[in-house]
Amino acid sequence: MKVFQSSTQQRLLGCLAASCLFLFVTIGASHAAMKIQEIKSPGGIKAWLVEDHSLPLIAMKFSFRGGSAHDTDEKSGLANMLSALLDEGAGQLDSQAFQTKMEDIAAKLSFNAGQDYFYGQLQTLSRNKQEAFDLLKLALTKPRFDQVPVDRIRSQILLGIKRSKNNPNSVAGLAWSKLAFGNHPYARSSSGDETTVNNIKQADLSDLTTRLFTKDTLTISVVGDIDPETLGATLDNIFGSLAEKSGMTQTEEVEVNPEFRRQVIEMDIPQSVIQFGHKGLKRDDKDFIPAYILNYVLGGGGFASRLYNEVREKRGLVYSIYSYLHPLDKTGLFMGGAATKNERVGETLKIIDQELKRIANEGVSKKELTDAKTYLTGSYPLRFDSNSKIASQMLGIQMEDLGLDYVVKRNDMIEAVTLKDLKRIAKELIKPGNLIVTVVGKPVGVKSIPAGS
Repeated sequence: MKVFQSSTQQRLLGCLAASCLFLFVTIGASHAAMKIQEIKSPGGIKAWLVEDHSLPLIAMKFSFRGGSAHDTDEKSGLANMLSALLDEGAGQLDSQAFQTKMEDIAAKLSFNAGQDYFYGQLQTLSRNKQEAFDLLKLALTKPRFDQVPVDRIRSQILLGIKRSKNNPNSVAGLAWSKLAFGNHPYARSSSGDETTVNNIKQADLSDLTTRLFTKDTLTISVVGDIDPETLGATLDNIFGSLAEKSGMTQTEEVEVNPEFRRQVIEMDIPQSVIQFGHKGLKRDDKDFIPAYILNYVLGGGGFASRLYNEVREKRGLVYSIYSYLHPLDKTGLFMGGAATKNERVGETLKIIDQELKRIANEGVSKKELTDAKTYLTGSYPLRFDSNSKIASQMLGIQMEDLGLDYVVKRNDMIEAVTLKDLKRIAKELIKPGNLIVTVVGKPVGVKSIPAGS
């Protein structure tokens, strides 16, 4: 992605943290300073807005439902390729002219294709907002897909695919997904492969923009130096000409394969990369908040987590170890990873298994729960210390349909979780016998285990 910043913008962005200090403090106390407004344009387009006139900056983030999981098998990587080409010329502006215009007004525009959603973001100085918004409109409604930039981006993607084959983390992740999801689109790389990327034509890119960029799946958040009336007119200007209904096909629900297995993929490297996981929770599950706290104690809390203390601090087995919850549209995952010397992979896997069984059987201690609550509630304001972060948080809250008041309720929901809740969810969520494990490297004494063994 292309990013241009003038020295003026860099100075303003550097001042942003100071401008948000009051927001940081009041969020920690009462959330009162950050007023989220739900805006509806004259044309019916909705967005969430936080006005902040302390600096002349505007951050807009938005999403459409439809990402790499919606690509066809024959042309997987299409959404990813589209995300790299939308700022490579639009309307009357070729690639160089478009990029020069963005640089001249000190704006940042980028796009990204996730598995379930396609994301965009724009940051601009408020004095240049109209020009920046017009460029965004052109990118969404009149992308050019000229042959030269298409060929250049295709070459970059193919180079990335080639490099990923020698990246142990990428290899472990893709192998894990294939074991977990079989033939479901979640099993594919979002970048595609050499064959599918070469299958993508300019007409495919144009067709995807028509099917993907539609009003019915559009979610928008805006933070900064703009008022509701101006934003309403802006929303109609940028998004008003998009089609009403999505033309994207729906992906099917998928269950993670529950059978334990381990796949060892040999790679001549001095340390092995481990990825492990099994079925988790979707974001709308009533137990997601307790599970989030549980995972913090287990492996999501960095230096404070059990996995870090037991595997790294006490035994010095790994360079890194972690776990996390990964909710997707069509399934939920509990995931983790580690990296260690080849001769220590077996012992590392044994301790991971022991810790998963221990937390599943015993839950967590009162001190662990208290410490987790203290950190998770206390660190929450850090997610709101810049306009861009605030916009990201608002976008996620909207997409997950958590409600306009989620920012106010979130810490109270964490405080309400009990030891009994965590003991129950630990037994329900953590299933060491269902763990799928991939190991990439030359692990000593560690072999593949087929499903059902």
